[in-house]
Amino acid sequence: MKGNTMKKILILLMALLPMLGLQAKPNKQTVTFYVDLHCQGCCDKVMKHIAYEPGVKDIHCDLKTKTVRVTYDANKTDVPTLQKAFARIGKPATTTPPADARSGATKKEVDASSGASTPSH
Repeated sequence: MKGNTMKKILILLMALLPMLGLQAKPNKQTVTFYVDLHCQGCCDKVMKHIAYEPGVKDIHCDLKTKTVRVTYDANKTDVPTLQKAFARIGKPATTTPPADARSGATKKEVDASSGASTPSH
């Protein structure tokens, strides 16, 4: 009887083993972050660091629109975690466009109208 019970347990374990190895299916999400990017070096810095965050599957940096589009596995990371990663490299990221972008004015136009000079990074 003892051997029969052991055999049943072994069969059950072998049947469950493949299920233990299964992980949740990737849950791909895409988010666009608005980041103060000044130059190609800023994009390179973002690409170098954010691309290696856990769960990041794809990243695209657009210097002209100052946006970074990140495709990630939502089972492994989320937007607040990614925002913390941007902050760690000195590039805070938001999911809403800055006020000057929402109004359609460029930063140079806003600065020119106010008489302020554009700071360099």
